[in-house]
Amino acid sequence: MEIVAILMFAVVFVFILSGYPVALVLAGVPLLFAFGGILFGVLQPQDLGFLPNRVFSIMTSPVLVAVPLFIAMGVTLEKTNIAQSLLESFSQIVGKAKGGLGVGVVLIGALMAASTGIVGATVVTLALLALPLLLQQGYSKELASGTIAATGTLGQIIPPSIALVLIGDVLTNANQMAQDQFIGQAYKSVSVGELFAGSMIPGLILVVLYSCYVLLRSRTHVRPSRVIERPKRAAIVSLLRNFAPPVLLIIIVLGSILTGLATPTEAAGVGAVGALVLALFYRTLNWKVLNQIALSTLKTTSMVFLILIGASVFSLVFRLYGGDELVQEFFHHLPGGTTSALLIVMVAIFLLGFVLDFIEITYVVVPIIGPILISMGIDPVWLGVVIAVNLQTSFLTPPFGFALFYLRGVAPPEIQTFDTYKGVVPFIGLQLLVLVLLFLVPALATWLPNQLL
Repeated sequence: MEIVAILMFAVVFVFILSGYPVALVLAGVPLLFAFGGILFGVLQPQDLGFLPNRVFSIMTSPVLVAVPLFIAMGVTLEKTNIAQSLLESFSQIVGKAKGGLGVGVVLIGALMAASTGIVGATVVTLALLALPLLLQQGYSKELASGTIAATGTLGQIIPPSIALVLIGDVLTNANQMAQDQFIGQAYKSVSVGELFAGSMIPGLILVVLYSCYVLLRSRTHVRPSRVIERPKRAAIVSLLRNFAPPVLLIIIVLGSILTGLATPTEAAGVGAVGALVLALFYRTLNWKVLNQIALSTLKTTSMVFLILIGASVFSLVFRLYGGDELVQEFFHHLPGGTTSALLIVMVAIFLLGFVLDFIEITYVVVPIIGPILISMGIDPVWLGVVIAVNLQTSFLTPPFGFALFYLRGVAPPEIQTFDTYKGVVPFIGLQLLVLVLLFLVPALATWLPNQLL
């Protein structure tokens, strides 16, 4: 039966690589294997009776209600051109300051990434808005494209992020499963709010490292003759007007979660409504834009939840065939114990990040390995942060990184694929540095959640 579980995993992976819709593959292939098991007497029809409860729990999960609300918040900020106004105002402020616009792209991109939480949306938006400005001000093609691609992936680690909400939901269930399977051991609780707090310091470290790198490279990779002149005071007023309200919204949403004043779902509701209020304040909201926001939110939310349901079917059938026991036995018999198991999992997640989105990885891989790693003594909050940073690095790594594909699709013709590959290499090094720091100093991810308890 364990061999059947491995075969099912391989077939699912092959079909996904073949281009079939991920959600349908995750549900369809396991159901075929389950019907085959029933036909040959390996499984019983009542074994699938757990499936309706799993689907119902997904649709009624109070944590997952935050997903469409955070999506609506990000889409609103994107569709109402708030980010574009920020970039234009900042480009006028920096004037002749070398690297100023690049740092501004990192900061504003981090703000967008936190609010949107979707790598593709952030990279495409930044590329359309900021890439022409960077090239106009004399930034080299590799520095400009590398900065945008790397900044777009910050949405994986900077809260409030959809990726962290989903990882937190899965790790909460994995933590409970570890407690049920290994009675008598003490496990630390985990929640989406704790995961938000745990990712704050690593996320800020990445933003600082990105900004420092852009400033250093700007000394030799930005031509002063092409930098625009310093503007009038009106530009400063414009920047404050465009910058303060979105930042205040993010602070209110994230601060209410970290201080315990609101749950992630309640804070997401505030964020979604607040984004609409901002759009009204900037006078960029009309019925056409509102229709675009609603339609984009509906499509993205439907995609996310359909994948969640498919992944739930996959995990159920995988467990019915004893796949989780096989993985657990494999990890527990590895030489090197917890360290070896963790390294293998991180390498596997990194490689899967080349071909799967974070949603598929979160709901297919993490439910399998999460309970096992937690039972081996790994802090679930630290594990969630490391997985997020790992996926972020994977999405940026040539030749298969998703962020590179998104950027290539909207970049101007003068930027070649090699320019992008060359530009992201230093940022990949910075992300690997943060991963190493997390392994050497776990308190980077665990200190702040412990202080907020």
